[in-house]
Amino acid sequence: MPGMTILLTGAAGFIGFHVAEALLARGEEVIGVDSLNAYYDVRLKAARLELLTARSGFRFRRLDIADRPGLAEITLAHPGITRIVHLAAQAGVRHSLAAPFEYAEANVVGHLAMLELARHLPRLDHLVFASSSSVYGANATLPFAESDRVDTPLSLYAATKRAGELMSHAYAHLFGLRQTGLRFFTVYGPWGRPDMAYFSFAEAILRGTPITVYDGGRVRRDFTYIDDIVAGVLGSLDHPPDGAAPLRLLNIGNHHSEPVAELVRLLEAALGRSAVLHDAPLPAADVAETFASVAAISALTGFAPTTPLAVGIPRFAAWFLAWRRRFT
Repeated sequence: MPGMTILLTGAAGFIGFHVAEALLARGEEVIGVDSLNAYYDVRLKAARLELLTARSGFRFRRLDIADRPGLAEITLAHPGITRIVHLAAQAGVRHSLAAPFEYAEANVVGHLAMLELARHLPRLDHLVFASSSSVYGANATLPFAESDRVDTPLSLYAATKRAGELMSHAYAHLFGLRQTGLRFFTVYGPWGRPDMAYFSFAEAILRGTPITVYDGGRVRRDFTYIDDIVAGVLGSLDHPPDGAAPLRLLNIGNHHSEPVAELVRLLEAALGRSAVLHDAPLPAADVAETFASVAAISALTGFAPTTPLAVGIPRFAAWFLAWRRRFT
């Protein structure tokens, strides 16, 4: 029996690549979209894409999600799309301080363009999109729950992701567009993003250059391994919401907050070298701790993260060393 036809944005990105592989493995047809921008090393995106394009059932279109005419062409060429996984975005909290308009274009204009595409697809029954734990901002109640207020963002990145959630609510109300927004918590693992701490720390440890930790490494994050994230994405995709305004927002995390100092310790052990540490105050755009309540997604999909940081970091390190050998 043929699978569904799924439009996946951000297909050459870290999460998108792994989600695409999982969808293809279960027999879905995947139309991948990505702009392949240069926010981080394009060689990594190209290598992910090379693996995907070798798979049966995958088709790729290089496209910026804010390109409305280009999106319209996809709608015309693939009217049978039944589900969308929208992961494309301009990522990175601190980069939003330096390039704010890139975030407005990708995360606000681009998200709106995807909503317009979605509401005109005749067979679409569910749109899953990437939000972020950053929307919780200055919230001091732990663990973060979907019912918490999210009106105190600490970065423009967080504000743009919350804007996407609000626009999705409007489209759910106006057009009955069934959507699930996933608030991702610090995703890590093989094929990860070089701008993320675990990746940049690994590179610095091998080079012997200092890494910056904040507040003595006491900053805590809910580190979530990529395989657990993929399981949550697919589980959510398979359970479209119902109701008059069918939008659902779900945390997707490990439900376990750990200090960055522990991340550094595990990287040192996995790489066999000690880190050179530089301590600094916590930047204004960062939060001191993230910690996800996953009760809602667990009740809906059976989501149960199974990979602790002590298991996931050695897996990442093994991949990282192999990847690094390709270019050194």
